[in-house]
Amino acid sequence: MTTKELETVRIVREGDGIAWVSINRPEKRNAMSPQVHRDMSAAFDELELDAETKVVVIHGEGGVFSAGQDLKDSFRGLENDATERYLQEQKFWKWRWERLWNFPKVTIAMVDGWCVGGAFTHLIGCDFAITSEEAQYSLSEVNWGIIPGGMVSRAVVEAMGYRDGMYYCMTGERFHGRRAVELGLANFAVPAADLRPRTQEFAEMMMAKNQAVVNATKQVYRALRRGMDFDQSLDYMAAKFVQLKATDPQNGYRTGLSQFIDEKSYRPAHEPYPNPDQSQAGQSV
Repeated sequence: MTTKELETVRIVREGDGIAWVSINRPEKRNAMSPQVHRDMSAAFDELELDAETKVVVIHGEGGVFSAGQDLKDSFRGLENDATERYLQEQKFWKWRWERLWNFPKVTIAMVDGWCVGGAFTHLIGCDFAITSEEAQYSLSEVNWGIIPGGMVSRAVVEAMGYRDGMYYCMTGERFHGRRAVELGLANFAVPAADLRPRTQEFAEMMMAKNQAVVNATKQVYRALRRGMDFDQSLDYMAAKFVQLKATDPQNGYRTGLSQFIDEKSYRPAHEPYPNPDQSQAGQSV
């Protein structure tokens, strides 16, 4: 196991391809300060280039995902410095949305304790979210005089239905992990004691798949949600399919067909094809 400590972020690699990235301000319920945003940006720069990292799990130290933005450091501390406020706002949303949305590896939000306000952005920016049943969620901005900004509203529009999104943005009402699943914010909810083991299990399942195919699938799905019509969608998907066949280091298309049709060694509806040796990866059907 290797651990890297930034000022407000902790990265733990356990040698199995999973990087556990935590906001490390438990005394502040992992509220996000300008330093958190700098450290998380640095963490994702490093993990994107780390060949051993296949899955990134985002969570919070001390059993709290994040209480949102640190009001003192992020708002009061910058209200009289327009230039610094502008620069920090770019960092606020960049790693939590742009980096996560386009990150070339699987990302999972592991949510326990509180997920409040600005924390919704990186919750929804992740590919998957696993929550404890006991976790508490709140879009609290309306209660202290601002809108859900910093990409929070955009993230909520992406994940939640119209009536649900309006309701929780406009009331600030709290809800728990089971409700988060019903609202489309999380994939599944488990008891808090099972949260990390279930997240580990899910991450390992995703790592067993062809990572080039997983990443291409993510790119296609997210691109199609941006408003392509049917013809544009068809052209885009065809181009991505050709690109994937040309660049996939496992040659998954031919390998998978060969193992299913010729070798009859696996059933694609049930599990990924067995990870081939280099010699197998080049064979054709």
